[in-house]
Amino acid sequence: MSDLAFDHAPVGLAVLERRVITRCNLQFAATFGGTPSDYAGMLVAELYPSQEDFNRIGALLQRPEAQTGSYSDERIMRRRSGALFWCRVRGRSVTPEAPFQTGIWSFADISEDRPVVSLTPREREVAILTCKGLSAKEIGKQLDLSYRTVESHRAHLLHKFGARKLPELVAKLSGMPL
Repeated sequence: MSDLAFDHAPVGLAVLERRVITRCNLQFAATFGGTPSDYAGMLVAELYPSQEDFNRIGALLQRPEAQTGSYSDERIMRRRSGALFWCRVRGRSVTPEAPFQTGIWSFADISEDRPVVSLTPREREVAILTCKGLSAKEIGKQLDLSYRTVESHRAHLLHKFGARKLPELVAKLSGMPL
């Protein structure tokens, strides 16, 4: 019965061991393209937009505040076709002391709620921290940038998302209706 629930869950599920997919369900395969057997043994890095994004998330999972064993975020992922899409990712490590040992992860396609806009890695970091409510000075401190540089990145984000003001940008980035 547990295989039935796993295989037919309405959200994409994958079991990862050392960041390699050992098993996934039908919805995961439908979301990323292909069949579950296409993903057995695949390094999950292949589903990230870049190696840099894969490394950045890996570094986040190793921070002390992430050692709870649970993680969630919304990020851009890549389908097997190469198309990029927004994805809500949630995971739980079976071994919190070694977060990459074994984990169960869910992946939900949220691209209908938000557009995929080409961002630089730094713009993506500024966008994420802006959505968390940090000021330009707080973001600058966290990313080791001047607040003026952060404001410049925000100006680029406003332009790319067609937003007039910061609250409108945050609404577009978070997928909230305007």
